[in-house]
Amino acid sequence: MKRTKIVATISDKRCDVDFLQDLYAAGMDVVRLNTAHQTLDDAMKVIRNVRIVSDKIPLLIDTKGPEIRTKLIEQPMEVEKGEVIYITGDDTLTLDEKLIHVSYENFTADIKVGDKILIDDGDMEFIVQDKYTDRLEVVATNPGYVKDRKSVNVPGAMMKLQSLSDKDRTFIEFAIENEVDFIAHSFVRNKEDVLAIQQILDQHNSNIKIIAKIENQEGVDNIDEILDHVYGVMVARGDLAIEIDAEKIPRIQRYIVTKCIESKKPVIIATQMLHTMIDHPRPTRAEVSDIANAVFMGTDAIMLSGETAYGEYPLEAVKVMTKVAEANELTTPPDSGRSLVRINNEITAALARVAVKTTTMLPIKAIVVDTLSGRTARYLSAFRGALPVYARCYNQKVMRELALSFGIRPYFTEKPTSRDEFIRDIPDVLLHAGYDPEDYILVIGGSFGHVRGASFMEICKISDIK
Repeated sequence: MKRTKIVATISDKRCDVDFLQDLYAAGMDVVRLNTAHQTLDDAMKVIRNVRIVSDKIPLLIDTKGPEIRTKLIEQPMEVEKGEVIYITGDDTLTLDEKLIHVSYENFTADIKVGDKILIDDGDMEFIVQDKYTDRLEVVATNPGYVKDRKSVNVPGAMMKLQSLSDKDRTFIEFAIENEVDFIAHSFVRNKEDVLAIQQILDQHNSNIKIIAKIENQEGVDNIDEILDHVYGVMVARGDLAIEIDAEKIPRIQRYIVTKCIESKKPVIIATQMLHTMIDHPRPTRAEVSDIANAVFMGTDAIMLSGETAYGEYPLEAVKVMTKVAEANELTTPPDSGRSLVRINNEITAALARVAVKTTTMLPIKAIVVDTLSGRTARYLSAFRGALPVYARCYNQKVMRELALSFGIRPYFTEKPTSRDEFIRDIPDVLLHAGYDPEDYILVIGGSFGHVRGASFMEICKISDIK
């Protein structure tokens, strides 16, 4: 009964229906598409096959965001330690010496002598030792290979990158047309970066939800204002650990998770959770501990990237993540999150807190809630109770959105005509899920419509419902 959700990155190179079905059965909850490495046709292929597998699987599309990548490298470029090479943002520049092209035309102007340039999540490091009008002269501090379309980071540099590229705008419109559930925007620095996407969504009357990827210090510093304008947050530790000293990342991860729980917003922990399993059938002990620590912190979801996109053992990676999450969820402190979540004078939030606390005092086996917008279910999730929450949804999009929230088991059905009809439908759902007729359950609902939210709570045996 895994409550922590799993986000799996799927590539068009490996997205056949049987493969996706196996991942879904193993514990995958959300499918992520990384647009930095896909065309519209590539993404459409994945979307079609995911929807064949199940209409319950939400789709999350990443934007590129204000990022810089290597480009125009046909074959991996070997670089020796101490070797001097050149980097440029000018696509037309050619040299007899080794030259790396990057995707930001003002790169030379914005970088200073002495800056560190990190490529491919820091696998290659260069120090700028001179600059010309059209290129930077750099020296390699370690040997390795520079490959095409790899990330480029310059810690501490202030670059005037646009929040949305032309490709981002194209993919956002594509997401709207194809009713994708989430857009995860890369390198969110402040609320303006989020509002730029929201403006496009509003123009198309789209209710796609925005996930802010926190990947630099500016995003960490502005987390409160960012949370005010997004559905959830992704802690993207790859670029974050390049922009910020790696030893600070665990503290920042805990800080952001806590902020999201306080705000009742879903949070995803991402990057290299099972990186070894790209090439090996078993994880390291450190990777298992990393997943467990994310669970202990109370994260909603944990993410696989290369492990499922192109790794050798994608199904095994999902199974490992599922087992580690299941084995460690119940060791989370019983009061985890309950004292963090802000009530803000909301009846629904106060009722959710009481409901979760009640399940620790009585032999209750599950919580059942009906929801139009998903709000009541998300609030229950924020309190990180030990029991699954069965969320009866009257909108399929809301059902998929709740698949990202900790502990929520959403399902779709037609809207009942009365509270009594909602209650009467509960036994079939729970008995089908394996519960006993004599099990106690807690039911939360609302009697005054969508705007007022949850207003009542009942506790009974499943068999008592007539």
